[in-house]
Amino acid sequence: MTTSSDDTRFGPLIFALPKGRILDEALPVMAEAGVVPESAFHDKLDRSLSFADETGTMRILRVRAFDVATFVAFGAAQVGIVGSDVIEEFDYSQLYAPVDLGIGACRLSTAEPKEPVEYKYGNASHLRVATKYPNITSRYFEAQGIQAECIKLNGAMELAPSSGLAGRIVDLVSTGGTLKSNGLVEKDVIMQVSARLIVNRAAWKTDPRVSALVERFRKCTESKAA
Repeated sequence: MTTSSDDTRFGPLIFALPKGRILDEALPVMAEAGVVPESAFHDKLDRSLSFADETGTMRILRVRAFDVATFVAFGAAQVGIVGSDVIEEFDYSQLYAPVDLGIGACRLSTAEPKEPVEYKYGNASHLRVATKYPNITSRYFEAQGIQAECIKLNGAMELAPSSGLAGRIVDLVSTGGTLKSNGLVEKDVIMQVSARLIVNRAAWKTDPRVSALVERFRKCTESKAA
């Protein structure tokens, strides 16, 4: 049985990549596994979202991180790379994350104002929290017996406390510099985050190219860890 990337029984293999912080770290790992985007992918003036790889047998999608999980879960892409935070937030049953790539390390944490402010965001058992992770956030505070009203924001999270939108935020933290610059302090770490190779479960079981690609990525990460 052939496992080549141009298996004629299937359409092109679709690989979804996230824009933003993970992409630069992911590209060298992909290259080691034999997945190299065409040169147009690196052209900052090119607004395309779909590219060929260097072999012409694969399509590489460049989308928002949250959309990577959705594309793969619903079969629009067979393979992708995304942070474990996104996997946890969506909890799609159709996703399988077989390889921790060991890149994109950060943490998902709660943060609040460093200086005391007039408390107007709820009470001890009811908090208003700004985040783009409402599912993770709700589960985290619920486990502590606290009802969290999650305000969904896609950016500018650090402005929520000072503007009166929410008393706390839940967001990704790397160095903590952005929090400090906005008068916030990190309080509790909800989860450690790293980038994972994800696959569509059905494709993994039926398309031999997917399982072969998983093994190539696994070997790359194992060789670096050795």
